[in-house]
Amino acid sequence: MKKFDKERVLLAVAGPVIALVLAIALTSIVLLASNRNPFEPYVLMLQQLPYSDIQVLIVNQAAMYYIAAIAVALGFRMNLFNIGVDGQYRLAAVMTAVVGANIGLPAFLQIPMLLLVAMFTGAFWAGIAGVLKVTRGVSEVVATIMLNAIATSLIGYVTLSNVWGVQVGNNMTTGVMKKSGWFPGISLGSDVGEIYGMVFVAIALGVAYWVVLNRTRFGFDLRATGASESAAAASGVDAKRMVLISMLISGAVSGLAGLPLLLGDSHTYSLDFPAGLGFTAIGIALLGRNNPGGIAFAALLWAFLDKASPALDYATPVAYEKEIATIMQGLIVFSVVISYEAVRQWGLRRQQRQVGAELAAAAAQNTKKEVAA
Repeated sequence: MKKFDKERVLLAVAGPVIALVLAIALTSIVLLASNRNPFEPYVLMLQQLPYSDIQVLIVNQAAMYYIAAIAVALGFRMNLFNIGVDGQYRLAAVMTAVVGANIGLPAFLQIPMLLLVAMFTGAFWAGIAGVLKVTRGVSEVVATIMLNAIATSLIGYVTLSNVWGVQVGNNMTTGVMKKSGWFPGISLGSDVGEIYGMVFVAIALGVAYWVVLNRTRFGFDLRATGASESAAAASGVDAKRMVLISMLISGAVSGLAGLPLLLGDSHTYSLDFPAGLGFTAIGIALLGRNNPGGIAFAALLWAFLDKASPALDYATPVAYEKEIATIMQGLIVFSVVISYEAVRQWGLRRQQRQVGAELAAAAAQNTKKEVAA
């Protein structure tokens, strides 16, 4: 491997590693300040990893995080902050649940239809912010935040209305979806659970994300526009068109984020369907540096903290609050900003020193030639 490639890999890895180390250190300080053992919670959570049921839960949860983070990363690569992933995936999930509960087709048609419904809903909702940005210059941050609030109201109407809402106990749902729309997974036994079939769709999305961004003209145009709209425009790229397309694609991917749970387990949308996934995905995309491999690692780490932390409540002889994992997740996001900026500054200084050394070497070589002449 060339020296330049080694340094690039080092810079790419240094940021996440520093962020994790800093987050662990800060969490340990919080534990010490609370007169708690600063290391035992990590040991207790790591002890959950060998259990197969926990592993399945982690993988299934990571699939949802991964899809949502890929959607966020698509926006980041275009220098767009799609903070509306949360509203997009929840609205897509509720519309998919409504369609799946009221339309029954053979499985080979039903599942693709439900996937398309989710993608179209997410793309439509994100496209509103895209249109506002390219036509009126409205910040996508402001637009998507407002659309999140509107999406929440629409979801409440759909689930609570007499038209689509179905009361089950004290909860309101959209009704159970037709079985032909249940996405088949891999069953590992009644004691272990089932790996969602959408996990493999998430993997395929990660591969497609890498291929499109790094091996296609569209991906090059997208990255170029994100780096500099004026430079991209000078090379013939329509920046506004790229912004709109990027928001549509990001929204379409967002629409799939809730489907691992919807099609693989709950088979209905209810008021207790998980919210906040889109905001978690922002931290995961940042930690993964918008790279599909890095995002996969970050999604698994986040899912591990979510699923292993309940064990802290039952620790003996001293129990720990499971919110320790939440504190650590928040500190990871905080640390990411600091570590990435520190690594960026270090990389810039290193490049400047290298350029200075090369210029000095070239000047010395020219001096030698002039003396010899």
